[in-house]
Amino acid sequence: MASLNIVLVEPQIPQNTGNIARTCAATGARLHLVEPMGFHVDDKKLKRAGLDYWHLLDITYYEDLDDFFEKNRDGSFFYFSTKARHVHSDMTYPDNSYLVFGREDAGLPEELLKNNEQSCVRLPMREEARSLNLSNTVAVGVFEVLRQWGYPELKNHGQLTRYTW
Repeated sequence: MASLNIVLVEPQIPQNTGNIARTCAATGARLHLVEPMGFHVDDKKLKRAGLDYWHLLDITYYEDLDDFFEKNRDGSFFYFSTKARHVHSDMTYPDNSYLVFGREDAGLPEELLKNNEQSCVRLPMREEARSLNLSNTVAVGVFEVLRQWGYPELKNHGQLTRYTW
């Protein structure tokens, strides 16, 4: 399967990270958590949001952004930000893509965005709306990449429980 990576830089809200962990577990995406975080990984709210999927999760922790980039030099990085000029669905995501998301209250550092302008992407939304919830934004990004890849190794049909199709 192609490698998809979700990177949360200094996440602050455990429920968001739990929901994102569940999305990663359900899709096979790897989760990378960059410290400092606004909670402990054993936080009940974090586990509650994704507890029954936690065993499916491939998760790595980093001391800071420098540590993350030092250990992940070979990827293609896409920085999600409301400040970006490119639409997320206009990009082509290669194997070993890293979708990078910032803090819920501050986003990604502007210096990082400025130095990577061509790979900064945003979700289109109304001008009056500040942003979407982080876990929703991650889900949209993940499923756009997987759509482009043809949903590799994912079950793409359901089954009725009381009836047959």
